[in-house]
Amino acid sequence: MGARYGRGATKTERPGAAGLGGSATPSRPLADEGVRLFLGRDHRFTAIARTADGLLRWTQHRPNGTRWDGPELIPTPRLTGLSSTQGADGFIHFVGRRVSDGGASVTVVQAVQYQTGRPLTQWRSIGNPHKDPERIRAVTVPGIAVSGAGLVHVFLARAGGGVVMRQEGAKGPWRPWRGLKGQLAEGDVTAVASSSGRIELLVPDTSGRAMRWRQSEPDGEMERGPNIHMAPAPGSLVGLETGPDRITYYWADPATGGVFAHRPGEWVIPLGGGPVSGRIAALRVALDGYDCTVLAHCGVDGDVMVAACATENEAAGLWWAPTGERCAGPPALARDVYGRVVMATLGSDGELRIACQSREQGLVMEPSVRV
Repeated sequence: MGARYGRGATKTERPGAAGLGGSATPSRPLADEGVRLFLGRDHRFTAIARTADGLLRWTQHRPNGTRWDGPELIPTPRLTGLSSTQGADGFIHFVGRRVSDGGASVTVVQAVQYQTGRPLTQWRSIGNPHKDPERIRAVTVPGIAVSGAGLVHVFLARAGGGVVMRQEGAKGPWRPWRGLKGQLAEGDVTAVASSSGRIELLVPDTSGRAMRWRQSEPDGEMERGPNIHMAPAPGSLVGLETGPDRITYYWADPATGGVFAHRPGEWVIPLGGGPVSGRIAALRVALDGYDCTVLAHCGVDGDVMVAACATENEAAGLWWAPTGERCAGPPALARDVYGRVVMATLGSDGELRIACQSREQGLVMEPSVRV
């Protein structure tokens, strides 16, 4: 026992705390980041929340079960930001902005969870595109996406407003940092991999627009597309594949807090539902046999709001409704092995709560259960 499987698998360090219990008190989750939820290839969920000391991880004990193990505290380097994504192979990838030497040095680090409940790999540095100390500190929290071949792509907005990327090579070693054509970059770096394996990147700039790149073929070059007129509130932007190689972006307006949607080449669509606090969760799922998009967010008062519409028919209107749940930080949405909607939230006490779609028609969620 103890072996892991998957490309590039190596021996990992034992987490600093395996299932904190008794009198042990795990670190409190960072409220503004909320929780992340992933379904493994074994049909069990993993929930992740970042703390000042590392990652809190909860693991579903069995598929479709109500028992969860954790939280276990997984130490990390000192991070000032974290992004995560899941590849088609089920591997969960983490990339963060590590600060060391009293804030004088900034490095991008990454780690992987290959199997549900198993240790993460060691956190490995993939460097910084700059050499000058002042420019080194100016890089943003990285964005991450994984191609259909399982190759990790990391993106940064760097000093001077440019955008750079680093791509994992097919045989393991990372390729050098490469600059993309762009300037005035500021804010979220949002990367999405489509079901075909192509990656699309959206980076807001300081002029009230967002720069966009996409691959014409999987693992190909990132090609610049037309800018999009949008200015998302910090941390609110999310992209969701709503058609073959077609990404819809959802974000909150910084002035009103209302939610907006946009697909490149179409109009920006106001969706109401504000004010929003933090990241918007978006999920494509079948409801009563119809292809639908479900959105969820945490209001500034802590209430969890949800809405659903026919996929790519946001213009027909959404009806936001309170779930009756309260949260500290953004919620997360995922599908279980049966295709049902599952929502994860963090309570004000830092505890994980899970709500599952009921068997009634439409989007009806059961009351959440603390795990």
